[in-house]
Amino acid sequence: MSVLLHCLSHTPLVGLVDPPLDVLAEIDAEIASARERIAAFDPELVILFAPDHYNGFFYDVMPAFCVGIAAEALGDFGSEAGVISVPQDLAEQCASAVLNAGVDVAVSYRMQVDHGFAQPLELLLGGLSNRPTIPVFINCLAKPMPSFQRVRLLGEAVGRFAQGLNKRVLVLGSGGLSHQPPVPELATANPLMRDRLLGSGRNLTANERDARTQRVIDAAHLFIEDQNSLHPLNPEWDQYFLDVLQAGHIGELDGVANDDLSAIAGKSTHEVKAWVAAFAALSAFGPYTTSDRYYRPIPEWIAGFGALSGSTTER
Repeated sequence: MSVLLHCLSHTPLVGLVDPPLDVLAEIDAEIASARERIAAFDPELVILFAPDHYNGFFYDVMPAFCVGIAAEALGDFGSEAGVISVPQDLAEQCASAVLNAGVDVAVSYRMQVDHGFAQPLELLLGGLSNRPTIPVFINCLAKPMPSFQRVRLLGEAVGRFAQGLNKRVLVLGSGGLSHQPPVPELATANPLMRDRLLGSGRNLTANERDARTQRVIDAAHLFIEDQNSLHPLNPEWDQYFLDVLQAGHIGELDGVANDDLSAIAGKSTHEVKAWVAAFAALSAFGPYTTSDRYYRPIPEWIAGFGALSGSTTER
């Protein structure tokens, strides 16, 4: 029994609006180093915590948490499309264990996920189906959202389940740090967009999907020129967040209300809850240490971009 953790920001804009080449090289080196550590660890099971961006989950049914019993990536923004290799029996056992621990979690036997799930599997494991993977969705976008406390409890429950498997478990968390790209909101959406958020967005035409991609690209170009055109990035908060994870003080975040987080660092910053769930899962294995911390605000990607690894002290 052993565990390795890696949390990594994702971005739909990679390859579309990129930072300077030296920054890209720096990030590529960080990802390559993480990929090498993961390959050496040789995980027998991957547990991936990630959000969705109204590509697979919509307001027709919007769970706070969902365990994928079977899952497929849609391939948005040029990310890999295809089936994720989910071990059905283990995924069912995981969902049952979380429910028995008192955390309400949905299940999906036809989960659809987007770049938030696909990118870490591509970048860190070489593809969607190279390792058995249990995908765990966290609603980090659609109000009402779960609190930091509920996310922590979810992660701890998943971690206790994984700790009892006698396997080498890789825990991944996928999410941007401070950021607020142009994502529609139900309360202010026009009738067509409201219908898309209520579920018809599953069936976008190629033209609609291209237009959606172009809106994000245009917003990124404007943000590069004027970082008040969207909610500004908040490197100070991002560094504080990474400090909290490294110190093992995850419970400190319980006191941060959802509306306060949105005001401090942007409405999409709730994606850090995937990192919190991942570190809470790691903590279930025992005391941990962290390494390979990386952070850079990247306006071209409209995000604070970071990475952080962790493992139990016994490893």
